Amino acid sequence: MKGLHRLVYPPAWSIAAKISAALFATAIIPMGFTACYNLRQSLASLEAGEYRKLELLAASTASRLDQLLIDIQRLIVQVSSDRNVVGFLTATTPGKREALHPNLQRTLDNVFHSNPDFDAIFLMDVQGDCLAATDPKFVGKNYAFREYFRVSIQGQPYISSILVGQTTKRPGLFLSYPVRSDEGKIVGVAVLKIRGENIWAIVNALQVGSQSYAFLIDQQGIVISHPNQSLLYHSLIPLPPNIQKQVMADRDYGLKKINSLDISELAVMVKAKEPGHASYQSGREQISRIVGFAPLQVQPWVLGISQPKTQFVAPLNRLIWQHGSSVLVVGGITAIVALLLARSISRPIHSLTAAAQALEQDNFHPEILADASRTQDDIGRLVRVFLNMASEVKAREQKLKRQVIDLRVEIDETKRANQVAEITENEHFRQLQQKIQKLKQQAATSDETEIDYFEQLHSKVESLKQRSLNN
Repeated sequence: MKGLHRLVYPPAWSIAAKISAALFATAIIPMGFTACYNLRQSLASLEAGEYRKLELLAASTASRLDQLLIDIQRLIVQVSSDRNVVGFLTATTPGKREALHPNLQRTLDNVFHSNPDFDAIFLMDVQGDCLAATDPKFVGKNYAFREYFRVSIQGQPYISSILVGQTTKRPGLFLSYPVRSDEGKIVGVAVLKIRGENIWAIVNALQVGSQSYAFLIDQQGIVISHPNQSLLYHSLIPLPPNIQKQVMADRDYGLKKINSLDISELAVMVKAKEPGHASYQSGREQISRIVGFAPLQVQPWVLGISQPKTQFVAPLNRLIWQHGSSVLVVGGITAIVALLLARSISRPIHSLTAAAQALEQDNFHPEILADASRTQDDIGRLVRVFLNMASEVKAREQKLKRQVIDLRVEIDETKRANQVAEITENEHFRQLQQKIQKLKQQAATSDETEIDYFEQLHSKVESLKQRSLNN
């Protein structure tokens, strides 16, 4: 418990631990704040760069699709103004049309074979009846219900969404343009159909990573190109009933209803005017993904590039690891330097402590501080001052010992005299001394009386002895 208290209580730490902690904190804390700030700025910049990269890729592919549509639109304009086309549609009798048909058919076939992306070219009169086509299946059918006919018969060019053809049952993109007579009167509509698979191939060819993909939505948010064809002709967000009805009436996707993917986060893509990005959850697993998108200029479509967020954050994680590694390496070096410096400071202090304890126990040897005294820093000066102090203390101790011995003799004699004086000058001692003198006198008197008695007794004995001799 005491050891734990010392461990968590900084004032109880050793000087080496305090110096190491202070140096380490002084170096690491500012560096940590700086590294954290730089990391946040770098992450923000890198994240913006990654989003920008997706947006630029989307914009690049959108521009490619724009250019494709512009080129094909120019081609259909040329077809609509071709003299064979105009002459065929302005013919007033079936006989004249029959006479012009071979040249017209040759013109349509030449245009059709000029690009493998084309699926069909056909001409319609003002009633929407197909009069000529590169695919005989179109001839004789009425397409007045199609939006591309209704718009172009009003004199406007039109580009459809990727629809499923009613005749061929193949998906395709329809471009239409009005055919005008020499007087400027609209006499029909020219239509060029591009294979839907070719548009999909252009979009699907754009990949940023193994799990990334590109997709295309129209102005209603309906997916018209996606590598997963099960998601084709689904809306990103639920369509209102009126829009649903209008879409089903104007376009043929081969479905009875437009189902929704219900990805509300991607609502920002619908009818977007500028490049942007968004995050969303995809699939049943709810995988986090990000998307960069850009609108087309020719059509109100939006091209998006989606990739997993894990793939997106991989560069961010590498940056975090690099910053963390640099902090750890610098922190480790700082800790080692701090520990060595602390030990270089604390070692002479420990030696001084041990020397002070030895000096206290009268067991001091100056040799133990010889190495520390050779340095020219503050510690070296402190050690030299301590050695001088130890020498002075030693000399003073010897002098004090001699003075104590001399003083002890004087103190003993004086004490003895004082004790004798205290005894002899005591009243009780004087009375006792008087009694002893009396006893001595009494003893002397008693001795004299006994001698006289024996002398008298001896005289009597001698006298009796004489008497007995006389008798």
